[in-house]
Amino acid sequence: MNLGDVVDFEALDETGAPVKLSDFRGKPVVLFFYPKADTPGCTVEACEFRDSFGDLQAAGVTVLGISRDKASAQKKFKEKFSLPYTLLADPEQTVCKQFDVIKAKTMYGKPVTGIERSTFVFDKDGKLIHEMRKVTPAGHAAEILALLKG
Repeated sequence: MNLGDVVDFEALDETGAPVKLSDFRGKPVVLFFYPKADTPGCTVEACEFRDSFGDLQAAGVTVLGISRDKASAQKKFKEKFSLPYTLLADPEQTVCKQFDVIKAKTMYGKPVTGIERSTFVFDKDGKLIHEMRKVTPAGHAAEILALLKG
């Protein structure tokens, strides 16, 4: 996947309903991948997007969060932290693999595979216009807002 590519996928949202990226054409989309719902870093990132949501909406942006969690876990996470945007479930890692965010990591000294925290920004026509890898959760939503305001 390269900048300028028009990308699409389908995943279930936190209610179990199918959602396609192309459903949001006509608006810019911020798609952020996070390792696991309701873990410390992911909560920081998700809550910062929540706290910036009004500004992102004012800029006409759709926000989507996605991880390998099941829809039920995404729903709990969304409700627990009052997240106002859609969370997508990718337990089979289909979308994660499409975006090449599954990476080898080390956790507690042991090799594991998991999501490399990453964000992708699409223009209103569905073209990939920006990607960020190895994102730091704290301050990321503000970074995205600044990027979008250009």
